[in-house]
Amino acid sequence: MNPISTRWRNSLAWRVTTTTVLLSLSILILVGSALYTNLQRGIFNEKLSISLADADSSAQSVELQLAIAQYQSTIDVKKVLGDVLSVPSAAGESSGREVALFPAPGTPKKGSEYEGTSNLLSPKSISEDFRKSIRSQKGERWRQIDIQYLGGRQERGIAVGNIISVPGVGKYEFYVLFSLSQQEQTLGLIIRALWLTGLALVLLLGLITWLIIRQVVSPVRDAAVVAEQLTAGDLDQRMNVKGEDEIARLGYSFNEMAVVLKQQIVRLENLSRLQQRFVSDVSHELRTPLTTVRMASQVIYAAKDSFEPSVQRSAELLIAQIDRFEGLLTDLLEVSRFDAEAAVLDINEIDLTNLVKKTVDYLHPSREQILTIHAPQKSIIVDADSRRIERILRNLISNAIDHREGKSVDIYVADSDNEAAVSVRDYGIGFNDRESKQLFERFWRADPARARVRGGSGLGLSISLEDAKLHQGFLEAWGRPGYGANFVLTLPKRYGDFVKSHPISVIPTGEASTIMEMTTNPEL
Repeated sequence: MNPISTRWRNSLAWRVTTTTVLLSLSILILVGSALYTNLQRGIFNEKLSISLADADSSAQSVELQLAIAQYQSTIDVKKVLGDVLSVPSAAGESSGREVALFPAPGTPKKGSEYEGTSNLLSPKSISEDFRKSIRSQKGERWRQIDIQYLGGRQERGIAVGNIISVPGVGKYEFYVLFSLSQQEQTLGLIIRALWLTGLALVLLLGLITWLIIRQVVSPVRDAAVVAEQLTAGDLDQRMNVKGEDEIARLGYSFNEMAVVLKQQIVRLENLSRLQQRFVSDVSHELRTPLTTVRMASQVIYAAKDSFEPSVQRSAELLIAQIDRFEGLLTDLLEVSRFDAEAAVLDINEIDLTNLVKKTVDYLHPSREQILTIHAPQKSIIVDADSRRIERILRNLISNAIDHREGKSVDIYVADSDNEAAVSVRDYGIGFNDRESKQLFERFWRADPARARVRGGSGLGLSISLEDAKLHQGFLEAWGRPGYGANFVLTLPKRYGDFVKSHPISVIPTGEASTIMEMTTNPEL
């Protein structure tokens, strides 16, 4: 996993600082771009206004000198134009100013001797399109260009054009070119200074944010560590509280909560131990009088033939209810053993198929009409406590018979290399998702009447689940209202191993399509 993404998810200080730096950098880029555009526009406009004024002044000066020279010889006119084109190289570099002179169309051929540029300026610097605009005197008077020299040097600049009259020759195109190199250097210097200052401010802002967030996050991190230790069972952990600010009040409240939580847990533990002891003691104490009652009831039941029919029926009901009462006491004793972690296994090799058949024979001898066993012909040997496994099977099969709604019950037995499984499938009322979450809770019953065909304590499935866990096995349940239920017990064949595969799926074969149909059609 990428360490940056891991740190992003796990560190609030990292997220806040990184977000602050990125947002500040974005703002810096936007503000810097706008500032750069404004500075560039302002410096260019200032240079342009100065260039236009300088070009107009130069054109007027040249025309004035030419007007004076028209009363003199041709050599004087040529000298005037030569002086105009003779811009000293050093002066040109320092001022960024060049001059170009071209004869306008229709000028006599002898006028070409006045054509020229200053300091080896390439005539290609001024495009033909711009020259046409100057000659028409209706278009733009200036244009931003690349000033090119015959030696290959090139720089950005502004060209300003005018039309001047040379006495005795005709009209000429007079161009003054101004370099923008100094302006670009100035603009670059300003922008670099702004960017460096902005980046420094962003880094300082990130550092300040990190320090401030650490002051807030550190107590929260300490609270998280203490909460994890409390969750792990160390109820004596507390936060170190300093000061009287909001974080300190949070620490005080957290510590008070931990104290109250510890008191409640201790109280509940004491109450749970008292409840477990009460159940265990009552269960043991009731067995003695129950034994006496059973002996007396058996005597009465043995002599029932000499009683009237109503008394005979009472004797039968008495025996049945004593059996039920004894079963309830047995379940309560078993629950108390689980709570005290005193339940032990008596491991033997058992044939799971024969144990299933034996349990079915005990519960319903005429199983041909109700129960159907699907088992392989071979023996499935499992290291297990036969008493506990038989109890699980009795609970599952009894529940299936009680909830089958007049339909049959299928029992499947299968195995793999290391696991063995038994499933009990009925096609009765089933149960919904909400009931499935409470299915293995103690004393929970799905029907409000507390009984269907026969009574029960509501402890059967809870005890069965604990028995399966003692064998390192699984007891799983599937059910849908109107489609019945399926309970699957999966056990490792060898004691001490773990279940790695499931020979029987908890979702019955052919029910996957039903589940998909119920999901897509809520009316089912």
